[in-house]
Amino acid sequence: MVSVVYSQSDLLRKEVFLVETMDNASSSRESMAHLKAVYFLRPSADNVQKLRRHLAMPRFAEYHLFFSNILKIPQIQILADSDEQEVVQQVQEFYADFCAIDPYHFTLNIQNNHMYMLPTVVDPPGMQSFCDQAVDGIASVFLALKRRPVIRYQRTSDVAKRIAQETARLMYEQESGLFDFRRTENSSLLLVIDRRDDPITPLLNQWTYQAMVHELIGIESNKVDLRGFSNVPKDQQEVVLSSVQDDFFRANMFENFGDLGMNIKRMVDDFQHLSKSSLNLQSIGDMAKFVSNYPEYRKTHGNVTKHVALVSEMSRIVEERKLMLVSQTEQELACTSGQAAAFEAVTSLLNNESVSDIDRLRLVMLYALRYEKESPVQLMQLFNKLASCSAKYKSGLVQFLLKQAGVDKRTGDLYGNRDLLNIARNMARGLKGVENVYTQHQPLLFQTMEGIVKGRLRDADYPLVGNHFQQGRPQDVVIFIVGGTTYEEARSVALYNAANPGVRFFLGGSVVLNSKRFLEDLGEAQRISKSSTTII
Repeated sequence: MVSVVYSQSDLLRKEVFLVETMDNASSSRESMAHLKAVYFLRPSADNVQKLRRHLAMPRFAEYHLFFSNILKIPQIQILADSDEQEVVQQVQEFYADFCAIDPYHFTLNIQNNHMYMLPTVVDPPGMQSFCDQAVDGIASVFLALKRRPVIRYQRTSDVAKRIAQETARLMYEQESGLFDFRRTENSSLLLVIDRRDDPITPLLNQWTYQAMVHELIGIESNKVDLRGFSNVPKDQQEVVLSSVQDDFFRANMFENFGDLGMNIKRMVDDFQHLSKSSLNLQSIGDMAKFVSNYPEYRKTHGNVTKHVALVSEMSRIVEERKLMLVSQTEQELACTSGQAAAFEAVTSLLNNESVSDIDRLRLVMLYALRYEKESPVQLMQLFNKLASCSAKYKSGLVQFLLKQAGVDKRTGDLYGNRDLLNIARNMARGLKGVENVYTQHQPLLFQTMEGIVKGRLRDADYPLVGNHFQQGRPQDVVIFIVGGTTYEEARSVALYNAANPGVRFFLGGSVVLNSKRFLEDLGEAQRISKSSTTII
């Protein structure tokens, strides 16, 4: 949570010389009485017990305790009783129980993310833990924003309803005093929705920089691990991709792959020009100027190497997995109707030996989601074909996806073919032509944002919790996706905010998905469902 918003260099400038996790600090017995310690912790029962042991045998001169969420009275009493040597100088709540990846995008990094697909009866404690962490994270976001929102949820999702109701209980009953901020004219809105309403977005290959890195390599709390890849320099095996700390990334994170290549070439050319001028030092003055600019030169060198390494690696993966060919069919399945042509295209790619198992699976899933009601016979043919040519394919996974996120389970107009306005919009888009065939897909979230701004979000589909009503257009809107967000959706939010200055959208979720993580969660939920059915 700290590392995504503050770099190690920033911490050093603030005279923070040592950063440890609490577990590492527990294992050390070395006294550091010359240092003051700042603890930043989630207020979990486990953390309070660990902290109690730290205070019983203090290593540091002073302890300044900051908790990322609401600390309960009994927990404060435990800490007070443990501080026998009176080393604690302050105890504060600093609401940051979420990972702020970008200015408008946060995640809670909930480990057991597959829980949202399971009925509560399968694992009641697991579901409670999942919901508790979601409620805590959402609450801390609104405490950080100093807002108490009107709360709505997706009617078809039991887990979204539960999280919305428990959040309302916390904000309006249990901790109402804490959320009693000065009333503003424009109210805020929290909308809790379910990932299963749009299963397409996390299944698609991505072609804009940030989303593409996560899809092909993986981003964890703004860090990218390149250790498993060849031809990557030693000092670039773990790199940071942060829109706050990296100017080139901030300018290009939403650019498509073609434009990105041109911009990287320009950056390399500029750096070569800078390098040549640094070799041409004529006087003592030139040398002094170069030395004073050297940290900036090193930073630029590191940035150039990092982005070239990432784009080179992604280009290799695109070529190896024939992703341009695969992605074109994926986008057609997501954006255009034509069942016969789609069946032919998917069959052809299943027969192509260059296409990887995961890409075959995603293609069949995208076809199944679009045409589940139209062609059961052809769908069965694709299932059989997939099983015969993909050794890793788990039998019944596509059917499990349809059971979880099929047309009968969804609230939104996923393909833009139910609502007259969406049908007209799709026709207009088709007539205009699509600028880039690989990025024509628009997440369902975009429609949801437009629905909120234009007051078109139906109460029947997205009911309100309690008797708190929206007055006028909301100014701040947090959309929380149970089951996880994607970087494609985060891009939609950032671009929508830039184009509509009157309203500010924030996107959050239990995790940040790529297709690999989405399929892992689906597979884990399928496995647990099978075993719980067997036991019953």
